[in-house]
Amino acid sequence: MNGTLLYNGTVLTMDSGLRVLKPGYVYIEGDTIREVGEWAENERLDSIRKRCSHVYDAAGKAIIPGLMNAHTHLFQTYMRGVSDDMPLSEWLRSVIWPMSLAMEPEDFYLAALIGCVENLKSGATCLMDHHYIHTSLDNTAGVLRAFAESGIRGHLARGGSDLSGQLRLRETDEQVFAHTDALLDAWHGAAAGRIRIALGPLNLYGCSRNFLENAARYSEERGLINHVHVAETSGQIANTLERFGLRNLELLDAVGLLGERTQVVHGIWLDDGELEAIRKRRASVVHCPVSNMYLASGIAKVPQMLRMGINVALGTDGPGSNNCQDNLEVLKFAACLHKVDQLDSTLLPPMEVLQMATIGGAKSMGRDNELGSLEPGKKADVVVVDLEKAHIGPVHRVSSALVYNANGNDVELVLVGGRVVVEHGQCVLIDEREVLRRAQSRVDALRARLAVHYPIFAAND
Repeated sequence: MNGTLLYNGTVLTMDSGLRVLKPGYVYIEGDTIREVGEWAENERLDSIRKRCSHVYDAAGKAIIPGLMNAHTHLFQTYMRGVSDDMPLSEWLRSVIWPMSLAMEPEDFYLAALIGCVENLKSGATCLMDHHYIHTSLDNTAGVLRAFAESGIRGHLARGGSDLSGQLRLRETDEQVFAHTDALLDAWHGAAAGRIRIALGPLNLYGCSRNFLENAARYSEERGLINHVHVAETSGQIANTLERFGLRNLELLDAVGLLGERTQVVHGIWLDDGELEAIRKRRASVVHCPVSNMYLASGIAKVPQMLRMGINVALGTDGPGSNNCQDNLEVLKFAACLHKVDQLDSTLLPPMEVLQMATIGGAKSMGRDNELGSLEPGKKADVVVVDLEKAHIGPVHRVSSALVYNANGNDVELVLVGGRVVVEHGQCVLIDEREVLRRAQSRVDALRARLAVHYPIFAAND
């Protein structure tokens, strides 16, 4: 039988009952989970084990659904650590825009490939990349090639802005929607269904109302996810109040972009009325705690959102403001940030954090019927985390160990659609070292060119 059996580990199903099976097993045929249950040495299960072509003894390990990184910017792997300690607006002007405008299509491919490898190796089997640098249409093709080659399940939110603070990033409605049409024709459903296209109006302070209204109509006609930066800083609220007399989320709702297929990214400076609108429209919020702390943007009202029944997903954000994309690391930051903010140690227990990272992420992408939990009939996106490490064991509760102890270096095995993409902690489809060497050479050349006009890019160590 050409099947896969993962057995003898602790299975966190993340199903509606949050079942934990210890020991448990996950039996896979093709790209689909066929059985999940308690492991026992009996004739039926032994028969399955003998017939499977791939058998993995997960003793001492956790078997979990693939994590969902609901917001990142993969091109920013080229920019991590250029300079720290900046507010968002200065960081964009001094680091992100100069480097991204100097990058060539090959750079976007290499940057995305590194980002995909990092996501897979830290347990994310699916990501949403908000890609908005369209100095060449080949930039986007490079990102999508990286999805296909790495084996990850990738959604690309085609970003766009008609009033961007950087003139070279401005586009007309016609350009944005024509390019999105082309992406849908060429890539939506590609790589055995792993690749999908979404619409990503960049933000509300860089878009005209006309652009946003047209985006709402376009996404509705094509049934696309809307992925938008919203209320990331207090200054963004002041911007839309001055221009339209509306707060960020109020504007999103007014133009028709708020609904079940909407991912409200960040949502830090939302007031109670805006949270109620999100709840009513059944939209999702994507919480990026590490980025929010790194840029000192503020703290989203995540505990309140969850109490209201709002779906919350987790994201790393781009590596320019994280600076890594360790999806397991995000779990601990998410839990600790809100405890200290509210001075309440009972907030966000481990299972609640894991729900945001799995089924919450899947729901935000409209895919909770096939991703986000280990259940028969769902896609076989599975991650095995080694718990027999000095910084993890002895283990009392596996959920706690995953949230508070584990990091990306503890991921041992990753399957996407039943296909092994990480084994023994290493990506099996990509020559990681060669990709990093190529990227480092190109980044060194970019820095040398940029340092002439932007001293921040001059080598300093």
